[in-house]
Amino acid sequence: MSASLKLARNDQGEPEIFRSIQGEGPALGRPRTFVRLSGCNLHCVWCDTAYTWNWVGTPFAHESGKKFEPSAEMIKLGAAETADRIRALPSEGVVITGGEPLLQTDALVEMIDALREHDHRHLVEIETNGSIVPSDALIDRIDYFVVSPKLAHSGNDAELALKPDALRRYAQLPGAFLKFVAKDVRDIETAAEIADLYGVPAPRIYIMPEGTTSEGVRARGALLADAVIAHGFNYSDRLHIHLFGQKRGV
Repeated sequence: MSASLKLARNDQGEPEIFRSIQGEGPALGRPRTFVRLSGCNLHCVWCDTAYTWNWVGTPFAHESGKKFEPSAEMIKLGAAETADRIRALPSEGVVITGGEPLLQTDALVEMIDALREHDHRHLVEIETNGSIVPSDALIDRIDYFVVSPKLAHSGNDAELALKPDALRRYAQLPGAFLKFVAKDVRDIETAAEIADLYGVPAPRIYIMPEGTTSEGVRARGALLADAVIAHGFNYSDRLHIHLFGQKRGV
């Protein structure tokens, strides 16, 4: 029997599996099929997918002040059926995002195997907060990890968000990139300290401005650009915000 995945729902109540343009990180601008999973072990105050974790009755803070009903926002789907739905939206790669995907590692391994049973060429990428050590089985199946360690402005305690064992493991993987959400230049300095501590070279570091509107992303990005250049890091836009605005399924 196929393992089940907990997926987020789109605005129509269906599993949030969609085809779009990658808006962030090293594959920015490339066509991808996205799978958004539900559930997260961290709770960022500015999270743009709080409907994957900020449940009614939980104590977590979010700048929107809004809580969500799990039954309305989460749906279970078998790993094999999830793979079928991904294949129905073909692109050169699939992005597994969340929430935090590594909370569902075993079911993800099964889903990826089901996907590649029909097409071994599929690129598979995972977007993760970097606080969970990836299993060897998952590493063997992933082409790229886009790891977004959460800094102090996220509202998460450093001992929860910045796990040395996990960051050390990602640093060892050539296909793992660190993508830091930045509000100001001080965050870039913190990113540089983390990169230096774990030996991650500058070409594998991306700095992305925090923001959920096109105007906000552009304004903050302009303030960060000089520091990004000075450190030799990459700048990541939020292309989907410019194209579609802040909404689900894009």
